[in-house]
Amino acid sequence: MDPKATLETLLQHLGFTATVTDREVDDQILLDIQTEDPGRLIGRSGQTLGELQFILNRIVFKGDTKVPRIILDVGGYRQQAREQLAKRANEAAEKVRRWGDVVELEPMNAFDRRIVHQTLKDDPDIETQSVEVDGSEKKVILIRPKRS
Repeated sequence: MDPKATLETLLQHLGFTATVTDREVDDQILLDIQTEDPGRLIGRSGQTLGELQFILNRIVFKGDTKVPRIILDVGGYRQQAREQLAKRANEAAEKVRRWGDVVELEPMNAFDRRIVHQTLKDDPDIETQSVEVDGSEKKVILIRPKRS
């Protein structure tokens, strides 16, 4: 099952006029959508885009379990969000280094937490940990000085 063609059909059924480009990124397939109405497709804080990505992965994986994970983006939205999140993680790490306190980032989904963990994984002074938030599927990330 072709992920790009499946997405194009799905978007068409949802009433979007869009162009989809695909490329491989880190053993995953990135499908970038260009549309005249990106806000409607992205949704609040990327929620609609995330849900569409989840559905597409389920459809494609059901057809072929060997297909790599699919990541959706709309006009570079995810790339910009990823860069902002990495910047916030680095700023929090700098506060930890300067003051020695633990910094807690806001609750976030697994995709975003992975970005924070990856951003700081090679920092020799910092460690990160995901912690559950009561009554939520999301977790916060604690950034603290690395224990010796």
